[in-house]
Amino acid sequence: MCQLFAGQPRENYRSQTRSLRLNGQSTSIRLEEMFWRILDDIASKENLSTPRFISKLHTEVMELYGEASNFSSLLRCTCLVYAEQQLQQQSEVPVVTPNWRSDTTHASDHHQ
Repeated sequence: MCQLFAGQPRENYRSQTRSLRLNGQSTSIRLEEMFWRILDDIASKENLSTPRFISKLHTEVMELYGEASNFSSLLRCTCLVYAEQQLQQQSEVPVVTPNWRSDTTHASDHHQ
């Protein structure tokens, strides 16, 4: 099982720093590339650029809690919550199994 995790591409966990503005302040955020890819995907689905999405998230956290302590961790957890929601949505999709019987009569229909 560890090969699934240990054998993943190194670029998944290579750190990348991006600069952006949060509430008018220039800042840098350092995350693993896999998290950046997920944040890019979330932002795209929200029709926002990634910096705009992150800035909006930061603003909402500030409004809720008055501070955004450990914001990088919040971004990582945002990615995990998103991934979890994707899995839940996939499991909620009903599976349609085709009826492979060419004969539509049932055995019980013949015993009358």
